[in-house]
Amino acid sequence: MLKGWLDRVFCQGVAYSFGSQGVIGHLKGKRALVFTTSNTPRDAELELFGDPLENLWKNCIFGFCGVDDFRRRNFESMVLSTPEQRARWLAEVRDIVRQHFGSAAD
Repeated sequence: MLKGWLDRVFCQGVAYSFGSQGVIGHLKGKRALVFTTSNTPRDAELELFGDPLENLWKNCIFGFCGVDDFRRRNFESMVLSTPEQRARWLAEVRDIVRQHFGSAAD
């Protein structure tokens, strides 16, 4: 479902195009935030896989479209988290959005 949304929103002619020099990103000067969740502890994920989600979102999607002001925050481990921890994470999301986009994001 997410892949289909990405294909429709970040489409050729809108988010990027191809020119004689290669890809032209049309989202230069834009900002992007991505929040992800996982059950794998961060250290284990980095050791086993590197950080494929960071590469995908930062370089393959937003970077491809010209976005260079990118931030991603992963919350883990969801399966071991408490309701209080998740509430703190939601507060952190609000703070990050305000920091990245300003108070109009309220």
